[in-house]
Amino acid sequence: MADRSFTAAELHEAWPALSMEERAEGFELLQREEAERFFTQLSAHDQAQMVLLLPPGERRIWLRLLPPDEAVDLIQEAPLEERENLLQLFDDTTRAEVRGLLVYAEDDAGGLMNPRYARLRPDMSVDEAISYLRRDARTRGESAYYAYVVDAENRLRGVVSFRDLFVSSGEKRIETVMRKDVVTASEDMDQEALSQLFARHNLIMIPVVDSERRIKGVVTLDDIIDVVQEEATEDIQKIGGTAALEAPYLEVPLLQMIGKRAGWLTVLFIGEMLTATAMGHFEAEIARAVVLALFVPLIISSGGNSGSQASTLVIRAMALGEVRLRDWWLVVRRELATGFVLGSILAGIGLIRILVWQSAFQIYGEHYVLVGVTVAVSLLGVVLWGTLAGSTLPLVLRMIGLDPASASAPFVATLVDVTGILIYFSVANVMLRGTLL
Repeated sequence: MADRSFTAAELHEAWPALSMEERAEGFELLQREEAERFFTQLSAHDQAQMVLLLPPGERRIWLRLLPPDEAVDLIQEAPLEERENLLQLFDDTTRAEVRGLLVYAEDDAGGLMNPRYARLRPDMSVDEAISYLRRDARTRGESAYYAYVVDAENRLRGVVSFRDLFVSSGEKRIETVMRKDVVTASEDMDQEALSQLFARHNLIMIPVVDSERRIKGVVTLDDIIDVVQEEATEDIQKIGGTAALEAPYLEVPLLQMIGKRAGWLTVLFIGEMLTATAMGHFEAEIARAVVLALFVPLIISSGGNSGSQASTLVIRAMALGEVRLRDWWLVVRRELATGFVLGSILAGIGLIRILVWQSAFQIYGEHYVLVGVTVAVSLLGVVLWGTLAGSTLPLVLRMIGLDPASASAPFVATLVDVTGILIYFSVANVMLRGTLL
């Protein structure tokens, strides 16, 4: 780290592997302009850690680079005992804006918005508006794509793009140029719904308004990209059978990582113990027909795999807004057909495998055809049940107000393992009664 030619690109590449002290040392070696760009590109978590590592006299310099919405993110990532100290480092205007944003929930539109935006009066001329926006841009320092037209009480009346201003006659009034059909978000709109609003209307900025249509701030596409990444990461972690992590993987303390994973792992282990209980229930059947035990892993893994596939597809479709609760029957009908076809394919492969192995090695006994049919029918039933359970469980969780991503692939697989044993030995009791059983 003593190399004075150290660049931001090199620091960014090495960042995940560095200790906090090494990060601070590398950061101090950057040229001032390069360091400012690097700091503003860091995540809020890393920004908070970096600021707290700096001497108190330097913290103010870096905090004031951030717009209010990003400053809020940094404050929320800082330890509780440090937050008030950091707030005191902002100028009076920014501090008031940050305190106002901290009132909102972190995952609501109000918590994501920037209270600084370009605003115009409806009675301005186009020339006056352009002149005003040019001066305003110098003071705000934030990229702007639209100007919002507000009345004396700050109620939103319309929106005008910079392009509309440049192509309009300078004498025209803003109220004749603006568009009145403005897509808005409420203060308490969830960030996931907000991201879908951006995608549906293909916008790069959306104003946030209160119940009386007073504009409170704006959310930009840059903010939503972070939200989408955060939501996707959280869903993937839950689907994998672990609680969501609040920090990058390598920065999560070992004990906290164990805590995040131990809960679900314990639940899944207890669930798998039910599989052993189910096997014990059919101990007599296994003793009389040991050949049945050979196919237990095949049966339960096929059901678990099909259930995991279905749950993953439905969870993602729900996250993208492609599937809603009212679509439950369409999902069930589709997965019944899919499960039947997939189960038939695996049943056919399983039956052929048993017939071929019997022909080559004579290992399944004189009733090998019945054994093969038992395995095939069981595969059809287990795969059909797995796809149905995996596809409906996320819908049920959403209906009772829980996160559908909690229907993780391991959870569905464990559920289908237990029921797969019941299906397999129930079919065997019917198919092999009077022969092997």
